[in-house]
Amino acid sequence: MEWISNIIAVLFEWIQHLGYFGIMIGLMIEVIPSEIVLAYGGYLVSSGQINFVGAVFFGVVGGVLAQLFIYWIGRYGGRPVLEKYGKYILISKKHIDHSEEWFNKYGPGVIFTARFIPVVRHAISIPAGIAKMPLWRFTWLTTLAVIPWSILFVWLGVSLGDKWKNIKDVAGPYVGPILLCALALLVVYFLIKWFSSKRKGEK
Repeated sequence: MEWISNIIAVLFEWIQHLGYFGIMIGLMIEVIPSEIVLAYGGYLVSSGQINFVGAVFFGVVGGVLAQLFIYWIGRYGGRPVLEKYGKYILISKKHIDHSEEWFNKYGPGVIFTARFIPVVRHAISIPAGIAKMPLWRFTWLTTLAVIPWSILFVWLGVSLGDKWKNIKDVAGPYVGPILLCALALLVVYFLIKWFSSKRKGEK
């Protein structure tokens, strides 16, 4: 849709003019996928307009705030609100269905792992909010996931320079290993939970 293209063009102008705060706002609005915003931030680093640490820091802050916003909608508005208005932040009914299935199956620990999995990662905050997951735990797990994600895509944006728009073609080989590590951590999480529940049952 033309109006979305116009909004995206304006957002990139904001990001360039606002620098660090532009990256944060771009991620909070959730109109543009986070990897593209962060890659553009990397381009700004490569052109000397901002520095790497600042780009990552404000990328993390923006990414976490964006997920907190979705968490609060899930907690106080529930699924009906998100099904009706989710399209404005790139969340469809399919995203909600998958994220609920993951959360119900794997529990709160999936908040970290799901951040690296397509389809699920944008909407996993919804069932966390609906289930009233403790805010501190949600924020902590989200931050732990957003940090490596921000570092990776800002770094790739720096490497690509003015070719940052090719980020999706370049990111694949890097995202795969991160996903495998996240899944390994998820397995460890379940093993710990299983042994813990088994020990409680023996007492």
